[in-house]
Formats: sequence, structure tokens, C-alpha cells
Amino acid sequence: MDNILITGANGQLGSEIRILAAQDDANRYFFTDIDSLDICRPDDIDRFVAENGINLIINCAAYTDVEKAEDNKDLCTRINAEAPRHLAQSASRHGAGLIHISTDYVFDGHSCLPYREEHPCSPQSVYGETKALGERYIAESGCNAIIIRTAWLYSEFGKNFVKTMLRLGRERDCLNVVFDQIGTPTYALDLAKAILKIKDSTFVPGIYHFSNEGVCSWYDFTTEIFRQADIRSCKVRPVHTHEYPTKAARPCYSVLDKTKIKDTFGLEIPHWADSLSVCLKNMEKQ
Repeated sequence: MDNILITGANGQLGSEIRILAAQDDANRYFFTDIDSLDICRPDDIDRFVAENGINLIINCAAYTDVEKAEDNKDLCTRINAEAPRHLAQSASRHGAGLIHISTDYVFDGHSCLPYREEHPCSPQSVYGETKALGERYIAESGCNAIIIRTAWLYSEFGKNFVKTMLRLGRERDCLNVVFDQIGTPTYALDLAKAILKIKDSTFVPGIYHFSNEGVCSWYDFTTEIFRQADIRSCKVRPVHTHEYPTKAARPCYSVLDKTKIKDTFGLEIPHWADSLSVCLKNMEKQ
């Protein structure tokens, strides 16, 4: 039996892992968030890992508000860079493994081909900078770590693009959505399943990419959300990024190449539109 620490357990990914873990009698899970374990405090982490004999840390915690990060760099750095360093150092001291979740925002989005793991990082926002720094700190710690970069995460939990579009689609007659930012949505449940399968496989440290299969723009994603949810009263209008100005720069192309994670761990990944259908059905059950 492994003792597994989940940080950021109340977020989208942590919530999905919690559901799946309820079916796993072979391991013991410790679900924590800021109220039960402050991962910005290294002594607290060390104490928790030692007292509970933690074998594996799955770090789902992150500062993910891309816009607010531009004005809150210190806090964003503590959560996205320094906290992963503390977790990695503690894991190294206690002989535990670490699975850390990172992001497509570590890239500049100027590519026209799917990003492979070895592509140089060139973040264009505070959020991306702090996540890239977190990756570097983990590598420098020397701990036994797997870093999984993902993108466009959504679920039936918390705040995310799908839930926002569903709400706005039912409130408005027209909605402007950018069509020139290209990527791939990721259903948090699919990522959670992948993480637990990786946990039960031979642990191969390194950086990996995971999202659902397929490619789309935010406009395409929205139109498919409305189609599947049968929202017909709201017209979706495609607009350029410059027509929707934001503080933080978004990658215009952030499709991730998933060959490495599929080949290493034998993963089969669903298409994003199929996973969206599963998520919408799960929302109806809530």
C-alpha cells in the first residue's frame, strides 16, 4: 500500500482524483488544500510527509488566474514556483516520488507544429513564467519527478471555460469568442485517470504532455459546447485576439504533442469532443 499525498485537492483535478481514488482500496490517499497543508511552508510539508509515510506526492495546486497573476506576481511565484520546489525537496529527502502538473503557457505559442517536451520554454505571461520556474526548481532538486504539462483544463468542478460558456450562452443573445488561439481542451477526469495509471506503472521520471486528442480554437470549442448543450438562442461570433484585449498574453498556438506519454505509459486518450460530452452528462447528474 502506498501513501499518496494530493495537494490542491479541492480544485478541478484534485476533485476528479478524489472520485477515482474512492475506488482504490490498494492505496491510502491524503487529500489536502490550503486549510490542511500550506505547501508554501517547507517545514509543514516535511512534517506531513514524515508523519504519514508519504511515498508519492501529486501536486495539483496552482495559481491559475492568468489575468490576476499579472498584478500578483509574488503570490503567483510562491504557489507556482516556490511551493513545487519545497515539495520536490521534501520528496527527495524522504525518498518519495512527485507528479507535478504544469502548463502549455510555458511556451510562447509561436510554433505551427505541436509542442514536444524538449521544445525550449519561452513564457509570455507571469503565469507561464512562474510555472516554468517551478519546473526548473523541481529539476534542480534531483527528486524522482514526473512533470505533466496540460492545457485548457475543464471539469464539472470549480470555475472553467465550459461552465462560463454554458452560463453566458443561456444569459446572452450574442457572444464574441476568439478564433485565432489554437489548442486542445482537456477534461480533468481524463487527466486524473492518466495520472493514476502512471502511478501504477513503472515510474519513468521526465517531462510529459497530456491533453485530449484533436485540435480546435476557443471559438470551435464554444460552438461545440453550445451544440452539445442544445443552446440555440445565443449566436457565437468569431473575433481576433486583438479585439479582446487582456493583460496577460495568451499562446496563439499551444497544441501539445502527446506521443511520449502515450508510448511510455500505454495511454489511450479520448478526443476532446467526446470527453466534452461525458463532462456535460456528469454536470447533469450534479
